Amino acid sequence: MTALASAWRGAFGPRRPAWLGPLLALVVVYVVFATLNPETFLRPQIVLTMARQTVVVAICALGMTMIIVTGGIDLSTGSLVALVTGMGPLPAVLIALAVSSAVGALVGTLVGRLKLLPFIVTLGSMSILRGTAKGLAHEQMITCNAQGLEKLLSGDLTSPGLFIAVALAFAVAAMLRYTRFGRHVFAVGSNEAAARLVGIDTGRVKIQVYSLAGLLVGIAGLMEFSTLTVGDPTDAIGRELEVIAAVVIGGASLTGGEGSIAGAVMGALLMTVIKMGATSRGMPNWVQEIATGLIIVVAVALDRRRRARAR
Repeated sequence: MTALASAWRGAFGPRRPAWLGPLLALVVVYVVFATLNPETFLRPQIVLTMARQTVVVAICALGMTMIIVTGGIDLSTGSLVALVTGMGPLPAVLIALAVSSAVGALVGTLVGRLKLLPFIVTLGSMSILRGTAKGLAHEQMITCNAQGLEKLLSGDLTSPGLFIAVALAFAVAAMLRYTRFGRHVFAVGSNEAAARLVGIDTGRVKIQVYSLAGLLVGIAGLMEFSTLTVGDPTDAIGRELEVIAAVVIGGASLTGGEGSIAGAVMGALLMTVIKMGATSRGMPNWVQEIATGLIIVVAVALDRRRRARAR
């Protein structure tokens, strides 16, 4: 019980909320770009546009948060998004979600039961899934019938995709905070050996986490398809870096045991604001990629400093 209690206090103890820092950063960055480009950032429509552009990364970040809390990582997120895009008809949608969950379960089994390093497993999965997507699509974009899925992220406040993303965020946050499974997730990340000693099947927890994360990536892939309306095996390259950056910015520790769903969503929004701000200033994509990498490095450095001060 000590491991569970320690994990619970580490995740939800009486301290500054993990999402507060990302929220303040989001406000500051938005104000800066609004000052530089008031004709763009002060339009009400821009907020809705940024929310729509954040949906895919935010949904992926929900699963990535659980994975990172357990002390793992997933580098195959972008490739899995690409694999499930292009499945427009409804039966294919169900197949896409089943495949993404099965991939997550397989990765979880390799990590949880065979004790392989998450970095190595997901690095291999990244190449396998991307190659599979290209092979199935014959290395070209696929035109398919969206059958209404293009309306998931429509350009108004009634966009179903926005409500789905918000509902999923609340559901995952509640699961991590109020359920036994959620406490087990934090316990495994805080001290896996201690968690095993108190009777937690750490392998099963990891399989469940990666399976849920795979399902969430599958849903994100459908959202991606709703904006593309074509299957593109080269889509979402580097998306996993955006997702990891959002989760780390949101207060998750890459050493495990800490993470915040609200913080991850704020981190995803921050990444969108930075990207849109950079575009509005005419910065090329390579500058945005450099900025993403720097954000990850700075966020990890700040996390290490914070943990060192806490000790």
